[in-house]
Amino acid sequence: MIVMAGLSATAGGRRPVGLVGLGIMGSALAQHLIARGHEVVGYDVSEDRMAEHAQRGGSGAGAAREVGARCSLTITSLPSDEALLAALTGPAGLLATAAERHVVVETSTLSPEVKRAARATCAARGVYLLDCPLSGTGAQAREGDLVAFLSGDDRDAKAVATSVLTGVVRRVVDVGAFGNGTAVKLIANLLVAVHNAAAAEAVLLAERAGLDPRLVIDAVADGAGGSRMLRARGPLMAERRFRPATATLRTMAKDLELIEAFARGQHSPTPLLDVTSTLYRATSSLEPDDLDSAAVFATLLRLCPPPDDAGSATDHARR
Repeated sequence: MIVMAGLSATAGGRRPVGLVGLGIMGSALAQHLIARGHEVVGYDVSEDRMAEHAQRGGSGAGAAREVGARCSLTITSLPSDEALLAALTGPAGLLATAAERHVVVETSTLSPEVKRAARATCAARGVYLLDCPLSGTGAQAREGDLVAFLSGDDRDAKAVATSVLTGVVRRVVDVGAFGNGTAVKLIANLLVAVHNAAAAEAVLLAERAGLDPRLVIDAVADGAGGSRMLRARGPLMAERRFRPATATLRTMAKDLELIEAFARGQHSPTPLLDVTSTLYRATSSLEPDDLDSAAVFATLLRLCPPPDDAGSATDHARR
């Protein structure tokens, strides 16, 4: 079995872990790792996020290359393909300093092609890149209620990653060869998108029927019609509360493009997603892209406002 240099236990009994990207998901992961006794060497391009990381008890790095020098396992949680490439292969990227057998656990939802290219670049340097997207909202991340879809071609690297992620997420599922993690995540996000839109329709229908939407959510969510999206986002819709976001419209727009491209490549029809995508794109054109994806509810209100509507969902969201 391989021995990962730099992953020996610290005095507190836990391994130091690198974390590049301290946004909604990354900061939640950092918090759980710190709570479990790890030194977390974090880096983000945002100074505010770095300051928050320090307040949580994390160690700061000046660039991804410093993370690579100080740790032998790094989790990346990044918003775009470009951000991943910069974090790994840029002049200040992790590969500039990472030793052989460094393990990178890539948790972002990004292009499969870019992840494969990044894996090849890492492999040429003796670095193991694992494709390990996370399923769950930002709120679930803060509760440790995420599922990790772990994929890769090195069993020992996967074992090391699993040992770090266990207790930080609710479940680690080994889904096989590299790239399967992203495939499973895109399938999961297809369901998230459709279920979120369905929740918006249901909550609005409850309101229009003169029912208390919160009571309906509680009753329905416990039966055959329930979903995680109804539980998580139904209350946000009923309250017109779309900030702070647990998953933004901006992120949803990016994910929809990835899902649609993936489905086309598999020659698999997605009629429900096609209809749902229209609703999300309309919402993105009408609302700020930093709102929670529950804001699709605002678009339904715009489509058919009640006669006595005194204010739009957007007005509530911006307060």
